Amino acid sequence: NTTTTLENLISLQRPTMPINICCIGAGYVGGPTCSIIALKGAENVKVTVVDINEKRISEWNSENLPIYELTLLNAIIGYHLQPGLDEVVKQCRGKNLFFSTDIPAAIKEADLIFVSVNTPTKSYGVGKGFAADVCYVESCARSIAEYSETSKIVIEKSTVPARTAETLQRILQSNCRDGISFEILSNPEFLAEGTAIRDLLEPDRVLIGGSQTPSGLAAVDKLSSVYEFWVPKERILKTNTWSSELSKLAANAFLAQRISSINAMSAICEVTGADVTEVARAIGMDSRLGSKFLGASVGFGGSCFRKDILNLVYLAQSLNLPEVADYWQQVILLNEFQERRFSRRIISCLFNTVSNKKICLLGFAFKKNTGDTRESAAIYIAQHLMEEGAKLSIFDPKVKPSQMIHDLKSVSSNNPSRVEKLVTVEKDPYDAMCNAHAIVVLTEWDEFKDYDYPKVYESMPKPAHVFDGRLILDHEKLRQIGFNVEHECRSSGRCGVRFHESTPYATVVQEPGLQETS
Repeated sequence: NTTTTLENLISLQRPTMPINICCIGAGYVGGPTCSIIALKGAENVKVTVVDINEKRISEWNSENLPIYELTLLNAIIGYHLQPGLDEVVKQCRGKNLFFSTDIPAAIKEADLIFVSVNTPTKSYGVGKGFAADVCYVESCARSIAEYSETSKIVIEKSTVPARTAETLQRILQSNCRDGISFEILSNPEFLAEGTAIRDLLEPDRVLIGGSQTPSGLAAVDKLSSVYEFWVPKERILKTNTWSSELSKLAANAFLAQRISSINAMSAICEVTGADVTEVARAIGMDSRLGSKFLGASVGFGGSCFRKDILNLVYLAQSLNLPEVADYWQQVILLNEFQERRFSRRIISCLFNTVSNKKICLLGFAFKKNTGDTRESAAIYIAQHLMEEGAKLSIFDPKVKPSQMIHDLKSVSSNNPSRVEKLVTVEKDPYDAMCNAHAIVVLTEWDEFKDYDYPKVYESMPKPAHVFDGRLILDHEKLRQIGFNVEHECRSSGRCGVRFHESTPYATVVQEPGLQETS
């Protein structure tokens, strides 16, 4: 009942009693978030991160964490060094931060429970391809109801469809013991992989949504007090649950929209001769727009953008708002177009065939400073090239070879043996580039800028091509070496490519002064 919940919340405010926090889900969000809470909460909190995946928990308790984030030496904010994930975990682990597979015990002891499990796009049934699959969230709710012996505050940390809090409340109250009640809060994460620790230490905002009842508001204040160990109060936004859940989807949709918008401009620039970097600079100097997320590239990736936009599309369709659904769907379609366009460009510049040609892919993670490959543009570009018979040699400094092979097989379900035949993962970037007909940059790792490209050029068949999908290389220096350089700003004119969406590939045309090379 409400009285029990309020009494429980009040009792948690005694400073002599550490707040027991449980996080269900030891992934990209739960692990780093709870590590920072343990670091900043110190003796005021006890944090236990639990997961059914024994291997992942074992890695969290080892010297080699399952997640790569910036280290102390390169995680710089302003002029101050900030600790990386490794340093934070090693400092707190075994003191007030624990990783365990004993989910029942952690639930029983907890005052606050974060639900931070995967919510992938459904691959079956109603909403297939659009709606978020919340089966893991529901499973967590049933476990919380089963093992709770006192009232709890349950916090949605996973990205979930709007109104999921109502579903959690019904499941919990229908299955809990007599005298126990729950308050459900929405506390979405706004982390960017590669800078997650910085984002947690110095967030733009912390968003907490809860029911607008006395017990709900008290629960919001309780969670706010945890963040107040290091986040200024003015950066903690308190809303109703619905606003909080929807804000997460809206934020990612708006960011992805900017990327698709500048990529759409890059297609126009390529045909007209404009330079999209100059266009982006002109746009970004408008104070109403700003310069962030205006870098043209091969497209956005990661676990959130695509999934959250599809979730928003499904929500709009469910609310009978087809025009809204179509609007956001176009952001996804433009991203897929950009990936296909880049692949076609590679094929066209290599004389309309890549069959049995070695193509080096530099980078496989969806962005630098992370080992995460979920929805990486590299997966789909590699898929397109494999369909044309290209032999791929891949190097990424942080992605495990097994992960690359798994991702490529997942998009080659009709012929998984093709991956083993056509794909080689190299540990040395020079081995990956040696004898390649083309080098394709798909992740903006800083080290790619510093390779010995004259040495690489000598090892490649001529003409030697570089396709800079992230606009990080010195194109003029590469051209002086002898490379044909293509990128997402505008066509270089070296291979004379013109794109027509009505044809399977771009058409190679003879430019004035361009000599055909055999």
